[in-house]
Amino acid sequence: MIDRDKLAWDRMGGMIPAIVQDKASGEVRMLGYMNRDALDATIASGFVTFFSRSRGVLWRKGETSGNTLALVGIAVDCDSDALLITATPTGPTCHNGTTSCFGDKQAAGTGFIAELERVLIDRATADPATSYTARLLREGTKRIAQKVGEEGVETALAGVVGDDAELASETADLVYHLTLLLQARGLFWAPVIDELRRRHADSNATVSA
Repeated sequence: MIDRDKLAWDRMGGMIPAIVQDKASGEVRMLGYMNRDALDATIASGFVTFFSRSRGVLWRKGETSGNTLALVGIAVDCDSDALLITATPTGPTCHNGTTSCFGDKQAAGTGFIAELERVLIDRATADPATSYTARLLREGTKRIAQKVGEEGVETALAGVVGDDAELASETADLVYHLTLLLQARGLFWAPVIDELRRRHADSNATVSA
């Protein structure tokens, strides 16, 4: 954990700006300010807590709305005068009802996979008569796995004989069904990404050896 005594509290009158980033998607959710007590409360409670400059009190994000930010990690910038908080959000972060305080734009790049995970979680409770996702989940893991196999073959064929648009479309189908298969097993993409990172680290270590 970070050493709060090494932070440059004096540069902003005892406060430090804290950027909150969605751990799963990488999306920036909000910017707030922390004093020492807010940082301590964040670490102790496991939920992001700020210092309100207008009211002069601590406030835990989501304490009234329920849209909390569960702490994952804290990083300090190179000048020790700003924090990057990674968190797992519950619901929208902005008081205006948008996902982020910077608007409702979807996560950039591959970060959209995290958005897809959330959509599928919501669809799981939908009516199977109108929701393909809910219907597949009701049919069970074997059926979803079968679809992954079918989409994998179609993606491979598109890679050999299809054009770029067809390959992109078939890959999207495959990623959707893979995401659903993971959720059917109670998993998300996070452990998959962790495994890729582990392999990358092992590969770099082997090359350096």
